[in-house]
Amino acid sequence: MAYYWFKAFHIIGFVVWFAGLFYLVRLFIYHVEANQEPEPAKTILKNQYQLMEKRLYNIITIPGMIVTVAMAIGILSTNPDLLKQPWLHYKFGFVAVLLVYHFYCGRLLKQLGADECKWSGQQLRALNEAPTLLLVVIVMLAIFKNNLPTDITAWLIFGLVIFMAASIQMYAKIRRLNKEKMMAEMNQVNPVNPVTTAQN
Repeated sequence: MAYYWFKAFHIIGFVVWFAGLFYLVRLFIYHVEANQEPEPAKTILKNQYQLMEKRLYNIITIPGMIVTVAMAIGILSTNPDLLKQPWLHYKFGFVAVLLVYHFYCGRLLKQLGADECKWSGQQLRALNEAPTLLLVVIVMLAIFKNNLPTDITAWLIFGLVIFMAASIQMYAKIRRLNKEKMMAEMNQVNPVNPVTTAQN
């Protein structure tokens, strides 16, 4: 019975952890893009995003990670024979990559707070796709174990995930270009009067 309790909370922790990671980097994107806004909106938005990022990371993402790892240890303590399974070793490897990603996000959070982050919004959008790929691989290993499918269906599903990630990137790029075009057109219609600006 303990095994099922550990497994249930392992899944819950996993869901919470990934939810936090997905939303965290999305907030990073908004935080970085707030630099393009005029004052006082720029400062207000950056302060709000910083607060949201800290709360999300400390109250949701870190606890989700801790529960996931702790329950995994619990599962292994009730069924140590799992450690002999090759699929689990691969899963450990991908989870290790996920942990590196998690703590790197914590580093980015600090850099954003100190206004030292060098990542662009587009780069962060690409970074935000990494946990999606990790999620697919980890779940596939957990379900199929040593019988991970390598047939055409598996490759089609993998291709679909890549296509979705690329589509999101393309949509974001088109939206950004449209916004830049709109801003340029607005500046042409309402050019800044240098005399009025100087008087103000």
